[in-house]
Amino acid sequence: RIMRPDDANIAGNVHGGTILKMIEEAGAIISTRHCNSQVEEPCVAALARVERTDFLSPMCIGEVANVSAEITYTSRHSVEVQVNVMSENILTGAKKLTNKATLWYVPLSLKNVNKVLEVPPIQYTRKEQEDEGKKRYEEQKLDRLETKQRNGDVMFPIINPEPHTVGYSQSSLIHLVGPSDCTLLGFVHGGVTMKLMDEVAGIVAARHCQTNIVTASVDAINFHEKIKKGCVITISGRMTFTSNKSMEIEVFVDADPFVDEPRERYRAVSAFFTYVSLSKEGKPLPVPQLLTETEDEKRRFEEGKGRYLQTKAKRQAQMQQAAQ
Repeated sequence: RIMRPDDANIAGNVHGGTILKMIEEAGAIISTRHCNSQVEEPCVAALARVERTDFLSPMCIGEVANVSAEITYTSRHSVEVQVNVMSENILTGAKKLTNKATLWYVPLSLKNVNKVLEVPPIQYTRKEQEDEGKKRYEEQKLDRLETKQRNGDVMFPIINPEPHTVGYSQSSLIHLVGPSDCTLLGFVHGGVTMKLMDEVAGIVAARHCQTNIVTASVDAINFHEKIKKGCVITISGRMTFTSNKSMEIEVFVDADPFVDEPRERYRAVSAFFTYVSLSKEGKPLPVPQLLTETEDEKRRFEEGKGRYLQTKAKRQAQMQQAAQ
C-alpha cells in the first residue's frame, strides 16, 4: 500500500511501528492460512515472537510498500515466517529492500483460546533447511524463557529530572484495548502492540536528542502473555544505552484486565528498540551521552553496551564474509 502522511513523522520518514504492523499482518495472514489448511478445528495464528529486525533503508511518504511473507519452518505447535518489505518509488520505478523480519506464531483454537493446536508440517526442498529451522526454533525458545525471567522491572516517574538522564526522556502511553485492536479471538494484534511500542520509543528518543529520529532496529520482541479486549495497557519506555550515533530504548507493555476476569497487572511484551538521530537533510547526527545516576541505570547501560558491541561485531563479520 502507499505510504500516507499519517504513516510518517514530521520529516516524512515512515514510522517504524507502521512497518512493523504491516509485517505482522502479513505473517498473521500466511500463518493462519497454513494452520487452517489441514485441520478440522478452525484457528487463528497468534504472534509469539519477532526476531531482531533491522531497518535497512528509510521509507518515505508517497512510496509504495510491498510486503511478502513465506513460511520457512514448522514445529509441532509453532510456525516460523520470513517477511520482506520492499519500497517502490512509483515516479521513478526504483525499488529497494527496507526490512527483513522473522516471526513466530502459534495457532489458537477459535473454540478454546487457551488451546494450542498442532501445525501442519511443510515440505522442505532439502534436509538442511529443516535442520537449520529446528536450530533457530530451539534458540528462540531458550531466549524467550530467559527474557521472561528478567521481566520484573517497573518504571517510576522522576521529579524534575536533568536533561539527558534516564528520567528526563522516559515516557509512558496508556491505551484501552478496543475491538478494532483485536483478532477474531478477542486478543490484541501483535502489530498493534508493536506500533504503540515504537511510538513510545520514538518519544523517548526525540526527548533525549530533540531532533528528528528514526527506528534503526528492534531486538527480539517477546509476547509473554495474551492481551484481551477491554484491558488497559501501559506501554513504558526508557533509555538504556547510547553510543556516538545510536540510542537503545527498553520498552515493555503491562496489561491491567478489568472486564471479564480481574487479575493483577502482568508483563505482556518486552523489547529493545534502537534509534538514530538525523539532521533536516537526513544525515546522522551525534547522540548526546546518556547520564546514568543509579546503580540500576549503570547496570542497564553496561548490558546495553554489551548488546551494541555484539551486534556491531556480528555486522562486521557479515560484511567480511560478503566481501569474500
